[in-house]
Amino acid sequence: MSLVSPLPNQPVPDQPVSDQAEPNRTGPARSGLARPSPLWRLLASTDHKTIGIAYLGVGALFFLIGGIEALVMRAQLATPNNTLLLPQTYNAVFTLHGTTMIFLAVMPMLFGFSNYLLPLQIGAREVAFPRLNAFSLWITFFGGLLMYLSLFEGAPAAGWFSYAPLSERPFSMSLGQDFWAVSLMLVGVGSTLTALNLLVTTLRYRAPGMELRQVPLFTWMVFVNSFIILFAIPALNAALLMLEVDRALHGLFFGANGSAVLWQHYFWLFGHPEVYIMILPAWGVISEVIPTFSRKPIFGYEFVAGSTVAIAFLSFAVYAHHMFAVGLGWPVNLAFSASTMIIAIPTGIKVFNWVATLWKGSIRMTVPMMYAVAFLVQFTLGGVSGVSFAALPLDWETTDSYYVVAHFHYVLMGGTLFALLSGLHFYFPKMTGRMMGDRAGKVSFWLTVLGFNGVFLVQHALGFMGMPRRVYTYPDLPGWGALNMISSVSAGVLGVGLTLTLWNILRSWKHGSVAGDNPWRAWTLEWWASSPPAEHNFDTLPPIRSRRPLWDLTHPDDPDYRRPGRHDKGGHIRQEERDHA
Repeated sequence: MSLVSPLPNQPVPDQPVSDQAEPNRTGPARSGLARPSPLWRLLASTDHKTIGIAYLGVGALFFLIGGIEALVMRAQLATPNNTLLLPQTYNAVFTLHGTTMIFLAVMPMLFGFSNYLLPLQIGAREVAFPRLNAFSLWITFFGGLLMYLSLFEGAPAAGWFSYAPLSERPFSMSLGQDFWAVSLMLVGVGSTLTALNLLVTTLRYRAPGMELRQVPLFTWMVFVNSFIILFAIPALNAALLMLEVDRALHGLFFGANGSAVLWQHYFWLFGHPEVYIMILPAWGVISEVIPTFSRKPIFGYEFVAGSTVAIAFLSFAVYAHHMFAVGLGWPVNLAFSASTMIIAIPTGIKVFNWVATLWKGSIRMTVPMMYAVAFLVQFTLGGVSGVSFAALPLDWETTDSYYVVAHFHYVLMGGTLFALLSGLHFYFPKMTGRMMGDRAGKVSFWLTVLGFNGVFLVQHALGFMGMPRRVYTYPDLPGWGALNMISSVSAGVLGVGLTLTLWNILRSWKHGSVAGDNPWRAWTLEWWASSPPAEHNFDTLPPIRSRRPLWDLTHPDDPDYRRPGRHDKGGHIRQEERDHA
């Protein structure tokens, strides 16, 4: 009797699955047909895996552009009273840098992982709406191109949040600000459609036997994240449309006869949930990497999943802590101060669960695991500094200072970027069938960690010393020049580390050692597919009775679904799992 279940319209395999002989899960090769060129396959594809890799490529391209912009800013700020850039040029560079990193780099890379992995993790052949998926990719890409076409009309220079009235016509006369608004509307449409697609795919296309409470945590976090996107992005698009009505049709929403504070309400109603839009899928990656290399199931799956739902609700209830200095009044400020403290609780639960998963595990310190551990340290530091903003007096003192810049980057770069790098090294074998170079991966890891902390750790001190953000130069005050020089030199080290990672990707894609289908000996369904997966993903699926179907398949005498308690009374990992490691 076969140990695997046939998919619809697929034959039952002739031989049972065993450790010695596995069925061919790649499907028959096409013969007698001319293969289209790689470029045409990319342009015409509706395959979720191709689109996922394309999203990763788009994100990497814009990340490179945004990184160059960051290096230009750090070159300008390396010394006091520097004249490398003109004030308007610097304003344009930091506007493009912030917008690019958030909307055109981080979000597309997260959508890349989501598109590629979610159908594989739930045993689906494709997303619910493949053509809509392709449309979402290309409207996002062309929205990003439109952003940079603004360079020919005068680049936007009002910051990535474009506060009114600075973004209104009297203060931003060039068409660059209009390009910025329309570009983000296009990107917002692509993001919303992608979220809808992933939501329906999770609800309707799970493999037989897989309940919603059994999906991997990456899928769960993408699923919850899709709800946040569906409510947050339309708020931004509505505000962008009103801004364009003001600029093009002399509307009265945010300008001289409107309310500049109204723009802030709309923008931050999107802007703070956006922080979680950029971090939830990254948390999902970490929740897959840490259990795999600890050789333990995630500690407290239900608490991690439940805290994600709590964060989704609370993310809309804390947005006005970005506006404590506006003058909303004590009742409003105190309410949002309390909600800001409360949202730290479900976030702290996640950190506790990840650390508890590591505790007494059989840890393998691979490159993906190194990035995951670095994520834990840096994200926790960024989270602690974030909670400090809930204290109104401290927020007033540090608003618009480099302390805010340091906090923001520790959360989104020390958090999201390091999680993405962990996921990239973890899932690269699945995507390409090749392993990334281990030595190059470790060298780039240390350069990236040292460079990142060198850039942003000292900026906490600069913020407390009074250095404001968004200034193109600064006077030669005691300590400012030295700390800025450390930050700028470290930015170069960070750039070298990330460039080495890019080189490692390109080299390993063709010359890396062959990975096999499950090089990390993981337990979720994506590792059942071939590496890289066939176009239709699976011919057959193993029985799905728990959250770790591959463990159940290879350990029929001790499956998860028969033994919910996975640890002995002393908290130690089970001997069977230690042997399996």
